[in-house]
Amino acid sequence: MTTGIKDIIHAIEVATIMRLLPARPRLLALGEPTHGEDTLLDVRNELFRQLVEQEGYRAIAIESDCMAGLVVDDYVTSGTGTLDEAMERGFSHGFGASEANRELVRWMRAYNDGRPASDQLRFAGFDGPLEISGPESPRQVLTALHDYLATWGDADLLPCTAETLDRLLGADDRWTDPATMMDPSASVGQSAEARELRLLADDLVALLDAQTPHLIAASSREDFDRASLYGRTATGLLRYHFWMADPSPSRLTRLLGVRDSMMARNLLAVAERGPALVFAHNSHLQRAKSTMRMGGLSLEWWSAGAIVHAHLGEEYAFLAMALGTIRHQGVDTPPPDTLEGLLYALPEDRYLVDAHRLATDLVDALPAPRVSPWFGYASLDPAHLAGIDGVVWVKDSPRG
Repeated sequence: MTTGIKDIIHAIEVATIMRLLPARPRLLALGEPTHGEDTLLDVRNELFRQLVEQEGYRAIAIESDCMAGLVVDDYVTSGTGTLDEAMERGFSHGFGASEANRELVRWMRAYNDGRPASDQLRFAGFDGPLEISGPESPRQVLTALHDYLATWGDADLLPCTAETLDRLLGADDRWTDPATMMDPSASVGQSAEARELRLLADDLVALLDAQTPHLIAASSREDFDRASLYGRTATGLLRYHFWMADPSPSRLTRLLGVRDSMMARNLLAVAERGPALVFAHNSHLQRAKSTMRMGGLSLEWWSAGAIVHAHLGEEYAFLAMALGTIRHQGVDTPPPDTLEGLLYALPEDRYLVDAHRLATDLVDALPAPRVSPWFGYASLDPAHLAGIDGVVWVKDSPRG
């Protein structure tokens, strides 16, 4: 078995990746099996550099707050603020503390310096404003969308005043109360005010769409795209808050689905601007249905990658990363009868595997799924190989 695998492994190089794919992707997705390991992000950074220099890619989108990501994008394109400020304010989930993320932002800023806007690298977060402790208040995005339409659109057509929005939103801590994560009754997501805000958000987005030609001409395409992001985020956040208040057994499935749907809409918007590298957890990028156990329930939902693939077809590609060991987290050498065990037996530390050929070679003897001793590492499911374009293998992740 090991001899067969040796025949389908390659160096992690863009030219080789492109040969594995049926078409040049608008979105090349690179998934990670765990968060917080800079070894994996170093691989991502090198792949992005190659995509920029050899394939003309000009954007990267990562699993981080889409609104915070605007801070990073402003820094790398125009030098607004400082690198420290971009790292502190431009990432969610604690990702700003990563040295590999810092190096990515530093390199993008250096690359853009002196280049025309049309040739600059762009940064995007594509997650919603959904921190681990709970979703954000919709105030920022609703207010920004209303301000944009009031400034550049026909103010007489606005469905409400800014004062009405402020009154309905109330205090932000009503929306961000961490108790809502476990207690639906603590959420304001299905209150009368929240229901009215959902209608107003829908009307604001509809007005944005109806006045597209005028708004782009009056402001700029860049400003319009940001307003569209505000609209997507406002409607998605209010939908997420609505299901936060739902006491039914489907609550968690709904929340997972809403989050990945928000991600997918942001990724499709990124794809409209040109080819981009996408980086997130494997579970958000895979073509197969995502699954997890939470609160004693088995949950299934379609990931952002599955939704985007349904829209883009061959213009969406997915490379899944897999790890041999994370010893500082208790993830030791994988058993030899697992997929990770087969890959670990090879002497190379990092390489790319042709996943389609591997799936064909293993069809009569599918390895057992690896059972991770640490909840933070999601093993690569051998049954998913047919839906993966390539496996990026990293043998060991040392403590950073």
